[in-house]
Amino acid sequence: MTREDLPVVDPYPVADLEREVAVHGVVLAAGTSDRYGSANKLLESIDGDPLICRAVETLVDTPLEAVTVVLGHDADRIRSALRAYDVDYRYNESYECGQSTSVRTGVAAARDRDADAVLFALGDMPAVSPTTVELLVGAYRRGRGSALTAGYDGTRGNPVLFDAQHFDALGSVSGDIGGRDVLRDASDGAIVETGDPGVLRDIDRPGDRKPTENDPDTSA
Repeated sequence: MTREDLPVVDPYPVADLEREVAVHGVVLAAGTSDRYGSANKLLESIDGDPLICRAVETLVDTPLEAVTVVLGHDADRIRSALRAYDVDYRYNESYECGQSTSVRTGVAAARDRDADAVLFALGDMPAVSPTTVELLVGAYRRGRGSALTAGYDGTRGNPVLFDAQHFDALGSVSGDIGGRDVLRDASDGAIVETGDPGVLRDIDRPGDRKPTENDPDTSA
């Protein structure tokens, strides 16, 4: 999550009209959590709930046309943790080959839904506000760009939204960088300023979890 050579745009320019579009949400939750240690970080507690629940709930609480969770490592346990949410699932058999394989799986789900765009969120980012997702989708509806990333204070974060014109490029990504190069290469790629510091906060190691009143063990 770094500053990029991308313009920062206002998500709500007064003069622009909203288009009717279908944006499909995808939560990437297939990774092995190698840097976290022996535990699966997506199942660790944040405010009394598994971390993955916070990330999924953020998307479910927005007007996305549907949400797909991409599973891989610990698929059965993660799916069980999410049993209360109305979401679809896709299993990424190649999850150990990097995030790009989950991106390709998510794009396939969006294609099957005939979506106008796909919004990718990360399963290890529990602090993103639903309002941020609404701002990102709203900016897309107002024609602010075909590849848009949520930002805070001009710094690129997540989620990231891509119009269907980028689906072929996303389907060809490789390695562990997801859609970063597709965002950078888009002629109208932009950062949408959200005012939400949660777009920069991911959980890589146990020390990244902040203790709260309801979860006294998060400093472990």
